[in-house]
Amino acid sequence: MTGAGGMLGRAVVERATSLGLDVHGATRAELDVTDAETVQRVLREVGPAAVVHCAAYTDVDGAESEWGLAEAVNARGAGNVASAAERVGARIVHVSTDYVFDGSKRVPWVESDPVAPLGVYGDTKLAGEELVAAANPAHAIVRTSWLFGTGGRNFVDTMLALGAQRDEVSVVTDQVGCPTWTGHLAGALVELAERPEETGILHVAGAGQCSWNELALEIFERAGIDCRVLPATSEQFVRPARRPAYSVLGSERREPVLLPAWGEGLAAYLATRVAVS
Repeated sequence: MTGAGGMLGRAVVERATSLGLDVHGATRAELDVTDAETVQRVLREVGPAAVVHCAAYTDVDGAESEWGLAEAVNARGAGNVASAAERVGARIVHVSTDYVFDGSKRVPWVESDPVAPLGVYGDTKLAGEELVAAANPAHAIVRTSWLFGTGGRNFVDTMLALGAQRDEVSVVTDQVGCPTWTGHLAGALVELAERPEETGILHVAGAGQCSWNELALEIFERAGIDCRVLPATSEQFVRPARRPAYSVLGSERREPVLLPAWGEGLAAYLATRVAVS
């Protein structure tokens, strides 16, 4: 798998290893997905049955000023991995994002809904989806959202740090999505890697929905932190990249891949933090 050093990649390696699977996890330093020849060589050497592609440029705001890098990793890099996997007869499970949508709906987005990214990050991830699908028929493209977990920057850790320093924080109420714990998503990705009949686009995220404000309230409640959460709007926090106002993911598949409720994921993640502290 790619991106083994990242937040999601680490969770996938841990889950696959716990199941007794033979795992070859490549970090960014070990595998530059933008180098097509190197990707092909590594996959020939490893000879995988499936590749879980987690490597990505995930700095949503940074992508606005680094389009070339974001495109190289998220689009062409994904295509390189999918093509190399196809050459060795391997299936690819590619991780994408809710940011391929513009957030204009007020009911959950399903797999066939029209895509319209608001920024460079979403644009490049969408291009990656298209290149993966074109390069390897044996593909599962997994759109997910609002990830948090061990080993990477995420909203939960940010709130815990701010809550320890401040009496109150302001968090937006006008962005709604599906918080997703990497521990839960990793299990689904490993399962999909072993289900060749599952192809195409799948929406897989923590069940339920909330705003960032509601998520912050839940974080402080579960962590026992006394910090007020004040309502705010996106207009009060101007950032380089626009975010979709509503990016809740649903599914129209007959047998969708379902994750536990986002609150369960939050509780599980907080428990892991306590266990290692």
